[in-house]
Amino acid sequence: MKKNDKKSRTNWIIKITLITFIISLIFSGISEVLIPNLNIFFGILIVIIFILLGVIFDMIGVAITSASANESPFHAKSAKKVKGAKTAVKLLKNADKLSSFCNDVIGDICGILSGSAGITIASNIINKFNFNPLIVSLLVTSIIASLTIGGKALGKGIAIKNNTEIVYTFSKLISKFYK
Repeated sequence: MKKNDKKSRTNWIIKITLITFIISLIFSGISEVLIPNLNIFFGILIVIIFILLGVIFDMIGVAITSASANESPFHAKSAKKVKGAKTAVKLLKNADKLSSFCNDVIGDICGILSGSAGITIASNIINKFNFNPLIVSLLVTSIIASLTIGGKALGKGIAIKNNTEIVYTFSKLISKFYK
């Protein structure tokens, strides 16, 4: 590995670590403030949103990784000035970094937050209904884990089969915020 490549890689690792810290701090803060004060239904809704965000970003990361092997449809669209195609090419050229961000940063943060929010929900259920703490905790964490893993397993298959469409859709969305 060249010296510049090592420096670039080191800079990326430092940058992604700081970004992860900041995103995690914000999401955790929101979660810690909101969930204990919500009724159980809305707490569960927030956990489901965290799980869905993790699954969706995992799909995007897998789609970008698998589509990066074939950039030609995006170059063709970019040449025709199709909205979002130029952004898609940039995303695919940075597939390793984007995949790491989507799968590891967002996906893992959502997994951690859904687990910690689940503990708060379990505590609320135990206090409100006087259920057995062990059983409630086991059920809540098992449901969250199975929905997360099952959702990501389903999403990976969809992402690999539909990588071009997913990358293009994500690129159109990103291009609205990115110049």
